[in-house]
Amino acid sequence: MSSSQHDDDIKIDGAIARKSPYGLALEPTFAGVLSFMRRNYSKDLSGADLAISGVPLDLATTHRPGARLGPQGIRLASAEVASLKPYPWGFDPFESLAVIDFGDCYLDPHNPMTIHDAIVDHARHILKSGARMLTFGGDHYITYPLLKAHVEKFGKPLSLIHFDAHCDTWADDTPDSLNHGTMFYKAVKEGLIDPKHSVQIGIRTWNDDFMGINILDAQWVHSHGPQAAISEVNRIVGDRPAYFTFDIDCLDPAFAPGTGTPVSGGLSSAQAFEIVRGFTELDLVGMDVVEVAPPFDQSQITALAAAHIACDLICLLAKRKASGKFRRG
Repeated sequence: MSSSQHDDDIKIDGAIARKSPYGLALEPTFAGVLSFMRRNYSKDLSGADLAISGVPLDLATTHRPGARLGPQGIRLASAEVASLKPYPWGFDPFESLAVIDFGDCYLDPHNPMTIHDAIVDHARHILKSGARMLTFGGDHYITYPLLKAHVEKFGKPLSLIHFDAHCDTWADDTPDSLNHGTMFYKAVKEGLIDPKHSVQIGIRTWNDDFMGINILDAQWVHSHGPQAAISEVNRIVGDRPAYFTFDIDCLDPAFAPGTGTPVSGGLSSAQAFEIVRGFTELDLVGMDVVEVAPPFDQSQITALAAAHIACDLICLLAKRKASGKFRRG
């Protein structure tokens, strides 16, 4: 094979053909092996700053299923997001940040009581390498075992930055339950997160007990605007290590129809993007984007929003690394 033929070969399928984890790869958006933003598919975590992985679970949902297809849907939508330098950042985040797509966590849906430990072990393996994690769900239950692994790594309690229509702090004292509406009740009870320095954004369902977590509900964001939300989150979290979780149903169903438990009156995608992009001073030690359900999506609206949120999170880490504030674990 000539060198020119070889060069042509690696202009496509970079996820499996590219040697380095650095740099953008401008492949056809409609073709090729679809890792997230064309990152190298790799199980080699050495030197990786960030490992992207999926947890394809929807056994914990209370309404519509389909989130098990979320990681696949977000990767597919990301081909369009990877076609240019991210807006409005204007730089290549992969020039300095080594990012791989680690693939998905293996789960046995026929033995649901093994799922919690499988997710914890998956996260422990990645975090042990020193890489940080960006995880795609899957339903929101996955954040609970992910939090456990992150607390083991970074110490407890962590601050929680949580975008959602639902607070997910409804009472549940059943130790082994799979429930995507009770994870943060358990997380507060178990000391995984510090409610005083945690914040939930976009909430628009009622709970008699919000467990002491600071609430910036959807109406507050609509009334005060994204910049005020950024200021409040910075004030509440400060320089504490924080876990970031974005349930796509934080967005109004007009902007995210493909989700399991949609609630009207939510944030627009523009509002959410502006808030997330303002978190340049926060130390995000772990991140996830969850509850994308492609069977209920139209024209990839929801998956595209999720892919853009994930891209912004990567840009936040790249910006922190460029300023010397990012460290591998």
